[in-house]
Amino acid sequence: MSLPPLEISDLITPAPASRSGAAARLRGSGQEHAARLVERMPAAGDVLDPDHVAALMRRVHAELQRLGEELQLPQRVSEDLGSLREQVGRPLRRVVDLGCGSGYVLRWLSHDPSFAGVELVGVDHDRRLVDWARELARADRCRADFLVGDALAPGVAIEDPAPTIIISSGVLHHVPGRDLAAFFAGHEAAGVAGFAHYDPEPGWLTSAGSWLFHRARMREAVSRHDGNLSMRRAHPSRALLDAVRVGAPSYAAACDGGQSLSRVLRPVVGVRESGER
Repeated sequence: MSLPPLEISDLITPAPASRSGAAARLRGSGQEHAARLVERMPAAGDVLDPDHVAALMRRVHAELQRLGEELQLPQRVSEDLGSLREQVGRPLRRVVDLGCGSGYVLRWLSHDPSFAGVELVGVDHDRRLVDWARELARADRCRADFLVGDALAPGVAIEDPAPTIIISSGVLHHVPGRDLAAFFAGHEAAGVAGFAHYDPEPGWLTSAGSWLFHRARMREAVSRHDGNLSMRRAHPSRALLDAVRVGAPSYAAACDGGQSLSRVLRPVVGVRESGER
């Protein structure tokens, strides 16, 4: 019996990573093509060349930034956060972006006048991506800060929880369904004011549109493989709302169901209902 499909980027980062180990896991889940892609990567002994992996992930995240630009993701995040801020009812102190990658969303928000005075913090598990995000932030003359941390343990970057809003894009599908409630329980424990996590609604239209887009627009084989798989691994809106209800009962949550080519990434959003921290 094959295991659930895996994304290549999850297996080769952070460094050091075993080439044979990553390939074996991909074959175990029936992903022969992906295993061959990993086996073609340079390695010293069995350890994937960290410089090659770092350069590859920069190219992959550059393509993800282009996708974000075409979907106008930062603009949508800004609009949605505006609504969340009104519901929170207090001046916003901080936005934390989990799994921030190149930091594109925060770099864009840094130049949005409506976020003047709001701390912008990005968290990613890949130190080399964090270093790159910092380089890009300096080049963009933006004030976002980027930290190494586990996006699946969201309390890591929150020293003072209130009033903080946690965001992410393309992270939730990396969380197994059985762990979704625990993911949101981290928000409950931290006492953050709200959250907005962007991921696709799975289904035939999303999968078909994703396959066509990635074949036409993505140059990197890893981008095409992982990007299309992300759409198929995503959780339906009902599963996300159930996970919030179980893991973070103090939050009023909403998530639009239904597939849409115009709003590929729809957020599950939540606002803390009771008490101030």
